[in-house]
Amino acid sequence: MTYLITGAAGHLGNTLAKRLVEDGQRVRGLIQPQESDSPALPREMEVVTGNILDPASMEPLFQHEPDEPITVIHNAGLVSIATKYQQNVYDVNVTGTKNILRLCRQNGAVKLVYVSSVHAIPELPMGQIITETKQFDPDKVNGCYAKTKAAATACVLTAGAKDMDVCIIHPSGLCGPNDYGRGHITQLLIDYCRHSLTSGVATGGYDFVDVRDVAAGIAACCDRGRAGETYILSGHYISVRELLELFHEVTGLRPVHSFLPMWFAKSTAGLSERYYKMLKQPPLYTPYSMYTLTSNAAFSHEKADTELVYSSRPLRETVRDTYDWLQKTGRI
Repeated sequence: MTYLITGAAGHLGNTLAKRLVEDGQRVRGLIQPQESDSPALPREMEVVTGNILDPASMEPLFQHEPDEPITVIHNAGLVSIATKYQQNVYDVNVTGTKNILRLCRQNGAVKLVYVSSVHAIPELPMGQIITETKQFDPDKVNGCYAKTKAAATACVLTAGAKDMDVCIIHPSGLCGPNDYGRGHITQLLIDYCRHSLTSGVATGGYDFVDVRDVAAGIAACCDRGRAGETYILSGHYISVRELLELFHEVTGLRPVHSFLPMWFAKSTAGLSERYYKMLKQPPLYTPYSMYTLTSNAAFSHEKADTELVYSSRPLRETVRDTYDWLQKTGRI
């Protein structure tokens, strides 16, 4: 078996590639031209440079011998907490996924594992547990990112209902070491360590999961995942207050004592988003991120536990390992 990974230089992509390589698997990864010198890429992985929106550029990724089966893990995507619609997010997340589906069919992939998101799942009222579904509708979720992930997930399931072996993975908020990009928890920890994070919100929180556990879940799904099934790979819910206190406990740095009411945070989030847009920097604080912190994040990974032998480690271990990695790489 050869495993083909799109988005191989990203946080989840490089962690998954390393996991498969360590398991002795043959791995080929798709990266963008500007990522060719990324320290995230495992040396044992064959690298193909291409563009998810240019099918011709991805043909080398799919080249294989007639007796060489291929499993495709479509992980490439754009995460956005922007409030307004973004055409590039739709192009990569929806059009790019349709390109991958066509190439899988043309090249006889034995299986496609699509990395979706818990954001694609319609939110339930507070107090209700969110489990897997096979009904995905962009009109039933909020935000550009969620809508594009819902649309792409629906396309993959439709293909699976016709003639392809597909599985869907829904990770919650990814965090953990080896994040060479700007993951939200990584950036939050960096800001905390640089003493530029001076306050938090008094209420709200989310479910965060270690990227290494998600990579293990995806690897298991390649072997054990049932055709046409969806699997939530979530971790642990933690409030913003508890997360910032965990930063303090792990690093020994001074704690954050200032916490703003959620109503105030929501009323000023639009100004923050516009400010960072002028600076041409990705914001952490937008109306959509505030909405997410107050949404129902009670995701159950019971199905993955049973069928994929999935488990998620404590967040304290994740924060500790991320902090150690940031120190080792000189980012703090």
